[in-house]
Amino acid sequence: MGNTPRHTALLQREGQRIEVVVDGERGTPLVMLPSSLRDARDFDLAAQQLAAAGFQVLRPAPRGMGASTGPLEGLTLHTLADDVVFAVQQIARAPAILVGHAFGHFVARVADLDHPQWVRGVAVVGAAARSFPPGMAESLAIASDPAQADEERLRHLRRAFFAPGNDPSSWLDGWYPELRAAYRAAGAVPDKSVWWPVHHAPLLDLQGADDPWRPPATRDELRQALGDAVTVRVIQQASHALVVEQPAAVAQAIAEWAATLPR
Repeated sequence: MGNTPRHTALLQREGQRIEVVVDGERGTPLVMLPSSLRDARDFDLAAQQLAAAGFQVLRPAPRGMGASTGPLEGLTLHTLADDVVFAVQQIARAPAILVGHAFGHFVARVADLDHPQWVRGVAVVGAAARSFPPGMAESLAIASDPAQADEERLRHLRRAFFAPGNDPSSWLDGWYPELRAAYRAAGAVPDKSVWWPVHHAPLLDLQGADDPWRPPATRDELRQALGDAVTVRVIQQASHALVVEQPAAVAQAIAEWAATLPR
């Protein structure tokens, strides 16, 4: 796994720069999009697993993160989806599978809405229920705030992101709380009612078995809305942060589902 080539590309676009970490030199294009206020380093292990399985994995850093730049005023999901598709066009030059973790699945779904010709499939990973339980947003705010005491942050990471027995300490770092307002505003445009009940590409709904953002009673809500286009898989011993809790299981589930997609 460690021998899989990895390099970083810097794409220039109208005064904007997009940093893209690329794992693998060739193969089926697959794009990994991070969760709220985090960058794509959370996918390091899963990306290497997928590259070793024959995918070319692209991880564009969202605006304001890593070396990616660009206006944050008026940011929307349409804008973020355009950035992702631009990276696919410049590097892969072929339709890609989009893997969106939590907030990243908003971006992936809107990319499928706006640019269906560039999307072969969408894996939504750790997607919250359409109406998730109270307290989760509060835990996100505290866990992502470095001004809070580490013990308090760890308590909220265990509450909302990591399954019992999994170590949450790696998520004390890697947050961009200064981008909270810009990305909260972006996530509201377009309204979820515009994209949630619509799809073009097949979907994988990959859930952590212990994810409080996705209670067991909501396991099938996306499949109930979109029908047989949705495949549901549940990862054991994982919560909302499943991409770092169980990277090998996540990569395997994505690879197995991707093998079923039409060419």
